[in-house]
Amino acid sequence: MRSLVQMHEGQVVVASEGVGRGTTVSMSLPAARQSAPAPPAFRPALSASARANSKSILVVDDNLDAASMLSEALQRLGYLIRTAHDGPSALATLETFVPDVAVLDIGLPVMDGYELVQQMRKRQGAASVRMIAVTGYGQPDDRARAAAAGFDAHLVKPVAIEQLVAAIEATQGSYPKP
Repeated sequence: MRSLVQMHEGQVVVASEGVGRGTTVSMSLPAARQSAPAPPAFRPALSASARANSKSILVVDDNLDAASMLSEALQRLGYLIRTAHDGPSALATLETFVPDVAVLDIGLPVMDGYELVQQMRKRQGAASVRMIAVTGYGQPDDRARAAAAGFDAHLVKPVAIEQLVAAIEATQGSYPKP
């Protein structure tokens, strides 16, 4: 919470009147300097003809709800989806499913996303699968570490579906800016 609030130039204060008296956590954020425009309405990024030739995607996230929501959104856009919730399950999925794209959380149990992308690269070949990190880790050193590990793109949660689709459809090897 502190990191997120500080990124927005806010402040977190924790106070307690002593043992057994409870704790109060307060968060403050600066007022918006100007009103932001309303976000554009979402329009599916894939045409009907593109859906017929759509990419296959492996979604790996240990947060079951996040994985389910992301998988469903991508499936509604016409992508062929498989989901796993940890590194070993993702690697096992590769035995029967060859994705064009892998969307990986970095903070996975058992095997983190950095190790998973390296293992997948060994199995699938360096250029055969587009690897996209979708993670809560968004500092410059996190992005550099993701690129060094073998990710083609690095997106910070929560990610807009349009941003993810753009990363999925981008040219192999490009590393888009946030």
